[in-house]
Amino acid sequence: MNGLYLVIISALVLVLGYRFYGAFIAAKVLTVNQYKVTPAFRFEDGHDYVPTNKYVVFGHHFAAIAGAGPLVGPVIAAQFGYLPGALWILIGGVLAGAVHDMVILFCSMRYDGKSIAQIAKAQLGDKVGLATSFAVLFLNILAMAGMAVVIVNALHDSPWGTFTIGMTIPIAIFVGIYLQFIRPGKIQEATVIGVILTLLAVVAGPAVAASPVLAPLFTISAHGIGVALIIYGFIAAALPVWLLLAPRDYLSTYMKIGTIGALALGIIIVGPTIQMPATTQFIAGGGPVITGPVLPYIFITIACGAVSGFHCMISTGTTPKMLMNERSILPVGYGAMLTESFVGMMALIAACSLVPNDYFAINSTAIKFQALGLQVVDLPQLSAMVGENVAHRPGGAVSLAVGMAHIFSRLPGLDHLMNYWYHFCIMFEALFIMTIIDAGTRVGRYLVQELIGRVWPKFGDTTWTPGSIIASALISGAWGYIVLQGNLSTIWPIFGVSNQLLAIITLSISSVVICSMGKARYIWVTAIPWAFLTVMIFWADCLNMFNIYLPKGEYLLFSVSAIMALLVIIVSVASIRKCFYLSKTVPASYTTTKTAEAEELKHLEALIAQDTEEGRVAKRFKELTLSH
Repeated sequence: MNGLYLVIISALVLVLGYRFYGAFIAAKVLTVNQYKVTPAFRFEDGHDYVPTNKYVVFGHHFAAIAGAGPLVGPVIAAQFGYLPGALWILIGGVLAGAVHDMVILFCSMRYDGKSIAQIAKAQLGDKVGLATSFAVLFLNILAMAGMAVVIVNALHDSPWGTFTIGMTIPIAIFVGIYLQFIRPGKIQEATVIGVILTLLAVVAGPAVAASPVLAPLFTISAHGIGVALIIYGFIAAALPVWLLLAPRDYLSTYMKIGTIGALALGIIIVGPTIQMPATTQFIAGGGPVITGPVLPYIFITIACGAVSGFHCMISTGTTPKMLMNERSILPVGYGAMLTESFVGMMALIAACSLVPNDYFAINSTAIKFQALGLQVVDLPQLSAMVGENVAHRPGGAVSLAVGMAHIFSRLPGLDHLMNYWYHFCIMFEALFIMTIIDAGTRVGRYLVQELIGRVWPKFGDTTWTPGSIIASALISGAWGYIVLQGNLSTIWPIFGVSNQLLAIITLSISSVVICSMGKARYIWVTAIPWAFLTVMIFWADCLNMFNIYLPKGEYLLFSVSAIMALLVIIVSVASIRKCFYLSKTVPASYTTTKTAEAEELKHLEALIAQDTEEGRVAKRFKELTLSH
């Protein structure tokens, strides 16, 4: 099958999903209100709550949620064939993932930009809120460690990648200062300057790698890269959001979307054949990459790109504190997730364009590949073209880079640049993942401050500088310890399950909020993916616990999985009970966006007429959002 067909089908499904289903949820279920003053204005502090241009917020949000998941997950899932992954990405993205991200973003904005744990506490009580806090914090540490290790593996002893990724940091700081002090509000100018400088850093990468003077400076060991990431995560979490995190994520989004757009264009021009069959012999289990069957393992293998619980950390962390208008919830919450789904589909196509034997040779160990009785086809030639042996390097990153480079090199006049494209794609993957480190660590800082703030109220104040610094050090130190100890391999197997368990928590709490608004008749929007994930993820968790962990004596993994499952059960049961209660006691609301906005506009004008701090905030909100 021609890969072009999958590109066209994906684009149509995602665009139609955004235009109709996303718009329906925004207008009918959530009733977003463009005249409601957002938390970014009401709690503006210049540090965490900062009214930010919606395009910058989209860039930050997309960059923060789109880490390794949409790139690596679909590639690994290609073991089952292209069809299971493609179906889950499209159906899951439109009906579950984008819904998950948008609804919880709306909830957080209506709860003053608070975290999912604080929303759970407000709706379900202190005990359930505490259980949610621990579940989210635990996953945050796992996610940061997992992403950091992928970056370490991609950048260590690679001066080209290290130089390019490193240069994005001072470039972002310059853009942040430019927008804040030099030319406030001139987002177009800052974008042009930042993108040009970022592209120059990419172009200069090969020259740095070839330089006998500069190359040693940027050739850093795995341990050194790990330490550098910990320091970066700490700084990004502690600094004001406008100085580093937002501009860096915004600028990196141009490279991310640009590269994926170029890949989609390359697929259209080259028309690569999807060589992987629709389903493989490993669909029932026993594969060299994933040992379990396609059901339920496809749902924990592909998280980002379909539905990911990690996204709730961003949707209730940094993004709601930056959005200037509720109307932006649809493009930022729903649209960014669908963009990630498209990224996942392009990654799947790139991987499936490889000869299946070569795909399995890259993504399995030498022993497992030998047991399959397969022979490589084009792999020796591909290894020679990229300049290094790519066989038996599991994890998805290498096979994706080889697949992307293979497609790019088949473009007219670019056949001699296979080596360049391969290393560019490796660097591109590292850049993709890097943005999770800064945003995720910052969200982890919020979680630590919330938990310690329960016993030390002053520490819970996010504007208190000592608390921010200490919390940033604690969260970056926690995931950094795992990275430096090199024991992530014992924790990584439960990351996929834990991630999706958090998605179940998010959807359950979102359902409660919908019912509390008098919209119980629309609860199916979140309840259907909630119920579906509950069945599939608990199924996968049980298989892991009793078929893998216990037989191997991995009691730590068994215990952690059991604790996570217990926390999810506590939150889910409490949510179900609260939904039933609210559906019977809260009068049904039939307010439309039109009537809600008309009422809120009157309230806004009344606030502006007052000579109070609240009135001045409302006036600033109107000038910066409604006037444009």
